[in-house]
Amino acid sequence: MPNQIEEFNAYRQKMNDKILSEDNKVIKRIFNLDTNAYKAGHLDVKTKELLGLVASAVLRCDDCIKYHLETCFKEGATKEEVMETLSIATLVGGTIVIPHLRRAYEFWEELESLSE
Repeated sequence: MPNQIEEFNAYRQKMNDKILSEDNKVIKRIFNLDTNAYKAGHLDVKTKELLGLVASAVLRCDDCIKYHLETCFKEGATKEEVMETLSIATLVGGTIVIPHLRRAYEFWEELESLSE
């Protein structure tokens, strides 16, 4: 049975492929801008992904939260760094962010369990 990480990534890839196969310059440029914004620059990739995680949680985008959590994990973020980041997001976003915090915590636990 696929786990939520595999399901999320498979769906995301399938839909991105479909969307990007269309001849829409604006969407392609937005995707490209997003990809390039998270590359190392004055800030390293992990820091940018943690910032993306805060913004995604405040905006209450579960797909974005999952994406940034997985990338943070791959970039070597610790559980403590992620929880501190999510605590800032919850503070800024308010209690409406708590359901997203719960799902983020669950997703992080699954990421950790796959690396054991």
